[in-house]
Amino acid sequence: MSAQFDTDRNPAEARFEPLLADRLDEVMRVEERAYASPWSRANFLDALHSGYQAQMLVAEGRLLGYFVAMKGVDEVHLLNITVAPEYQRQGWSRMLLQALALWARGDGAQWLWLEVRVGNARAIHVYEAHGYRRVGLRKGYYPAGPGQREDAIVMSLRL
Repeated sequence: MSAQFDTDRNPAEARFEPLLADRLDEVMRVEERAYASPWSRANFLDALHSGYQAQMLVAEGRLLGYFVAMKGVDEVHLLNITVAPEYQRQGWSRMLLQALALWARGDGAQWLWLEVRVGNARAIHVYEAHGYRRVGLRKGYYPAGPGQREDAIVMSLRL
């Protein structure tokens, strides 16, 4: 068996593990490759210290992706969902979204909420394919370079 991970195929087995502070170096490497305006280490630490749901999807010793979500009274707000760039377009976002919905339902949530950049057509398509609906727009929500902001589409899913 080769020590090299084959990114041209889906790993045979993937599992969820809690995203913990001692794995943040690995998470930050993915976050910084995936986004022009990534979350900071402080963003992740704040989420972990606040007790937010944070899960990593791993396979064959590699981090495929992760999500961070905040529980409300009867809803969950997805704060960050990321698939490592080399594993995108392999169905891992679907697995992350399904795990999020399963956890949210099990915790009594009736709704899932998220924001997505208006320019992120691929993510919008993934969310809509999973039943999320566009419900609003947040003007200037995301940083988009020096002195610039990008609008966000607000989406929700009834569980």
